[in-house]
Amino acid sequence: MADDIESGTAAETPTRCGFVALIGAPNAGKSTLMNTLVGAKVSIVTHKVQTTRAIIRGIAIRDESQIVFIDTPGIFRPRRRLDEAMVDTAWGGARDADLVAVLVDARDGLSDETLAILDGLDNVRQPKILVLNKIDLVRRDALLALAADANARARFEATFMISALSGDGTKDLLAWLAGTVPEGPWHFPEDQISDLPMRSLAAEITREKLFLRLHEELPYSSHVETELWKELPDGSVRIEQTIYVERDSQKKIVLGKGGRTIKDISMAARSELAEILEQKVHLFLFVKVRENWANDPERYREMGLEFPRR
Repeated sequence: MADDIESGTAAETPTRCGFVALIGAPNAGKSTLMNTLVGAKVSIVTHKVQTTRAIIRGIAIRDESQIVFIDTPGIFRPRRRLDEAMVDTAWGGARDADLVAVLVDARDGLSDETLAILDGLDNVRQPKILVLNKIDLVRRDALLALAADANARARFEATFMISALSGDGTKDLLAWLAGTVPEGPWHFPEDQISDLPMRSLAAEITREKLFLRLHEELPYSSHVETELWKELPDGSVRIEQTIYVERDSQKKIVLGKGGRTIKDISMAARSELAEILEQKVHLFLFVKVRENWANDPERYREMGLEFPRR
């Protein structure tokens, strides 16, 4: 220490870096929380359950710490092969992380899905924290009772009460994580906010607009792929994407009368992509029927999911 003072230098604060898995029931607010903590949109958010299908990583910096958040699919009782792949991916993300943050929608309390998740934590060796979300919609006495009940059922290192949407409580959560992740070098450049390739992010944004526009009408089984990404001489970019559905009736829903629906979806996606890319975007959307795509192993690989073998 004397040598440091004498030479006019201070001892460097060690860097920290760690992976934090966000797990919870569908619509617990995982994607909203990750976007809030990262400070930018890296995961799509809709009111439709099970929107997140594969693992998406968002990267936040706090002081000397780099926290890599893993947004996992919602954990629920699977009914289809795609459901199984998503749930397996979520638990796999938890087991591969340094810390696990269990999000609970405070309005729903300890629902059957959340109770099943708490039981499943016995198979996760990593330290876990409890994050009660949407606290602005619940009375404080109910929040305290919920926290006590959850902590009686699983061992948590800490409990946080937040609103992912408003940001209330999220700074304290981020500060705690920054001081808790392991010491070590950063895994990503300082200005990188996600490990998701831009082509994949563009497809996710279009899928979000698709779900938001057709929340009640569009079946769960639809998929978007970016087929072409071409930088043009004038500095703009041409993006061509295909929306895959399973039946002709679904294709008609996506197109809409006179192509109105697909135009609305394209306009919304193009606007957000232009803002993110900070360049003009020419977006072209196509709709194709790919029957039974949810049982095609290739589609799972494209989404970053393991194909469940039954």
